[in-house]
Amino acid sequence: MGQVLIRNLDDSLIAAYRELAARNQRSLEAELREALTRGRPMTGERLRATLTRLEAIRAMTPQHVRQTPAEDLLQDDDRP
Repeated sequence: MGQVLIRNLDDSLIAAYRELAARNQRSLEAELREALTRGRPMTGERLRATLTRLEAIRAMTPQHVRQTPAEDLLQDDDRP
């Protein structure tokens, strides 16, 4: 297994992960490993399969139907 050293991380980011690690009862290293694993980029066949599935979902809606932009949905989500 490989190792990675990441320099110049914001102290507040490290503190947030330390707090999360404590809540999950694991070390900071284990918490960061989990975060990197969860955020793993899709590549190869998995990426192609996901893009194909998304295209199929997109095709279910007729093109003349107006879609709500994702930006609007995200802004709506921020309201108190």
